[in-house]
Amino acid sequence: MLKVRLIPVLLLKNGQLVRSEDFKMHQIIGDPVHEVKRFNEWNVDELIYIDITQGEYDFKRRTDHKTKGLEDPLEILDEVSKTCFVPLTWGGRIRDFEDAVSRFKRGADKITLNKALFETPELVDRIARRYGSQAVVASIDAFKHEDGSHEVFTTGRSEPTGKNPVEWAQEIEKMGAGEILLQSINKDGKGTGYDLELIEKVCDAVEIPVIACSGVGMYEHYAKGVKAGASAVAAANIWHFKELSDRNGKRALKRAGVNIRF
Repeated sequence: MLKVRLIPVLLLKNGQLVRSEDFKMHQIIGDPVHEVKRFNEWNVDELIYIDITQGEYDFKRRTDHKTKGLEDPLEILDEVSKTCFVPLTWGGRIRDFEDAVSRFKRGADKITLNKALFETPELVDRIARRYGSQAVVASIDAFKHEDGSHEVFTTGRSEPTGKNPVEWAQEIEKMGAGEILLQSINKDGKGTGYDLELIEKVCDAVEIPVIACSGVGMYEHYAKGVKAGASAVAAANIWHFKELSDRNGKRALKRAGVNIRF
């Protein structure tokens, strides 16, 4: 039986790490290069970095000095990959094959695609042919409407697609993606737990692994995501605001009987 992976998700905006809520409120919380060094000392299984900057970069708003001069996010990837000793996924602003290749050359083990899945779906097959399907993580951002239905959004939460996440996940699997990162817009930053209904429906509909994300506020939430069908459990904010998040998270999973790497 494959072991369940525990994965921190780090969000980049204008070159800085941010805390996200509702996919629209972002609070600066730290330095992206310094954080990877900390995670190397922890017992995490993978790392996911996503650049969520929309439009032009605004580096005037930066106040940190630890990454001074690293105003190109790809330069940040260069620095992160030098000290990252676990599988590294990099996402955001990947629109074509050359964008993907540049991330791999700079040290990413996988790339995650979101909007490009709609704009250039053939990109998945092209990347998979060169690097393997395991190197393509498809990101699905789902919003739950008041009537209980889910809809896929892109560009943060600004562009509705009309797609149902279950049907979209099946399409993504046919494209050749090796994995799905499933995020709930409604749960983002709330700390109330995963959208278990969403996770269960998507996991039941596809054969490829699903990484559950969004909503973790306590370590016990991880096991519920696994029970709903996720092959890996991820979170963002809890890693920045609680100490020993790796060990305490894995202990909670082990107590729940989940097969993990310690």
